[in-house]
Amino acid sequence: MWSLKGKQVSGFAKAGFSLARFGTTTSKQEGVKTAILMLNMGGPQTTDQVPDYLLRIMTDRDMIQLPVQSRLGPWIAQRRAPEVQKKYHQIGGGSPILKWTELQGELMCKELDRSSPETAPHKHYVGFRYVDPLTESTLEKIEKESPERVVIFSQYPQYSCATSGSSFNSIYYHYRNNSLPKNIKWGVIDRWGTHPLLIKTFADRIRQELNKFCETKRKNVVILFTAHSLPLKAVNRGDPYPSEIGASVHMVMQELGNSNPYSLAWQSKVGPLPWLAPATDDAIKGYVKQGLKNFILVPIAFVNEHIETLHELDIEYCDELAKEVGVEEIRRAAAPNDHPLFINALSAIVLDHLHRESAVNPKFLMRCPMCTNPRCRDSKRWYEKICA
Repeated sequence: MWSLKGKQVSGFAKAGFSLARFGTTTSKQEGVKTAILMLNMGGPQTTDQVPDYLLRIMTDRDMIQLPVQSRLGPWIAQRRAPEVQKKYHQIGGGSPILKWTELQGELMCKELDRSSPETAPHKHYVGFRYVDPLTESTLEKIEKESPERVVIFSQYPQYSCATSGSSFNSIYYHYRNNSLPKNIKWGVIDRWGTHPLLIKTFADRIRQELNKFCETKRKNVVILFTAHSLPLKAVNRGDPYPSEIGASVHMVMQELGNSNPYSLAWQSKVGPLPWLAPATDDAIKGYVKQGLKNFILVPIAFVNEHIETLHELDIEYCDELAKEVGVEEIRRAAAPNDHPLFINALSAIVLDHLHRESAVNPKFLMRCPMCTNPRCRDSKRWYEKICA
């Protein structure tokens, strides 16, 4: 059985309803005191944007390292574009990341205006790495509004050099070639994968799905956490992502009282090189062979729905794979999206940051122990300077 009740339709309805009011938050607002730049990878809103989206990914050496990348990257992007476009068509024609991020930012700032009037008005800005609104363009918008303070808020709860690091590096590169605006106080929120309200959000999403299983099955349902995989080359360099994912999983299960068997697997591997394992599809196959045939998939590293939840998990695994290997019942926990606890988490994280003495986490300023990337070195030094 495959069930995804409410994940896409009700989510789009909610997002669509709120977007009707976005004119007040995305148009120029006088006297913005605190700007909150929400960083993420982004996703193409239409299939026409897919080729450029893939091109930016495949030529970003922070995300992926290829031999003769300036030639091989564009070739791979061009070759993959039709297949990826087909997948976006199957989930409605585009990624909902922008809609969800706009909604999350609007609700977050509304709560911050209420809870922290001394730093209000707050305004969110979306900065995507690989698709419009690109981070560089968003920085220019922020500069025009001259806020007193800018909080750079990564929307990757767990830090990885390939995702969070690439987004932060893009800001450094922008200001390496452009003048840093004066009289702005800068701050960084780089990771928050163990924040109590984020943990409670994931736990509540899981409980919602668990309660849909009959009582005789419920306690034996496998909670299978899944996160985007990472090349072992990056892991061996010391990328903190796997350990931070593990910490999130551990805390969610603590919040659930360790009520069910659980495991962690990795999705979205690309290319022939070794990546973190087991792969999510292999984990499902393996457990079915062991006689475990009821699952909840939990996208522990994603804060909103996108191609890897709506297609890879929902279509490829919960539908196609489940039928192929004989799964009895499989459900997928919704991403945090606009869950009230998650909105409270976002606002609490920013509020805590605004009232801290330090504008940057010392861990963020560290490089991986085996890092030899000069881009990373220079970027870290730059952030240490501007956040001093």
